[in-house]
Amino acid sequence: MKKLLLGIATIAVVSIVLSAVGVLRHAGHGGTSHRASVARITVHNASGGPVEKTSGMAEESESAEVPSGFSPIASAMAATTPSTAAPIPSRWVDGKNYSTLVPAQPTSSSPDKVEVVEVFWYGCPHCFALDPSLETWRSKNKAPYVEFVRVPVMWGPVHKQHARLYYTIQALGKYEQLHSTVFREIHVMNNFLASKTGDEKETEQMQKKFLTEHGVSAADFDKTYRSFSVESKLARADELTRRYKVTGVPFFVVNGKYTTDVGTAGGEAQLITLIDDLAAAEHKR
Repeated sequence: MKKLLLGIATIAVVSIVLSAVGVLRHAGHGGTSHRASVARITVHNASGGPVEKTSGMAEESESAEVPSGFSPIASAMAATTPSTAAPIPSRWVDGKNYSTLVPAQPTSSSPDKVEVVEVFWYGCPHCFALDPSLETWRSKNKAPYVEFVRVPVMWGPVHKQHARLYYTIQALGKYEQLHSTVFREIHVMNNFLASKTGDEKETEQMQKKFLTEHGVSAADFDKTYRSFSVESKLARADELTRRYKVTGVPFFVVNGKYTTDVGTAGGEAQLITLIDDLAAAEHKR
């Protein structure tokens, strides 16, 4: 008798479970197709291009009756939450005040930084004129998330000679001390620090004399001037000059994505403001 009652109870339980499963299947496959909510998030890859990613939530299927991952409420919230990207202020017009670089270029900064590149030439009077404002911004006023990088332009022999001087100073740890001094030597003291005929040996002696007069030993100069580090950076600068499509200096690239200069921005003060605005927009993406 006990075995009979136990058997009846077991059959009843199984029937209830099967009925419940049937109800779930009916609800999942009624007249309207239902899919698990998928949260779509726009991020940017290293080159700045948009990449749409989805959260790890399964679509409804015969083998996955209940979606894993977020709850339906959390999924709905994620799907409807507006992007945190800051818009570029409307006073700046793409194609007029700045241009979108196509294709966007990778940056050398960490993901939490926005890279701002100045392409310059020591022999350029416009670069010299802008340098004081730029140095004040770089050292005192730029946002903490901005990574500022200078790249010497590599158009021709004289530009490459000044680029070698820049990277030599950098490799010697004299950048902060001598960068602006080089500008003054060229534009105020009229010492061009490069052979105007492209003679590399003459240029090397001119630059060696200048650096030894400013605290660099001859031995350190000789060890650094044609070092692997300097040669590698020169090659990289040559590549970036082409990738950024540089036709004039000073020239600025924000996060490998936007380009501008003093003229298109509307002046020196406007240029700094524009760079800040573009960098802020990129930082909040």
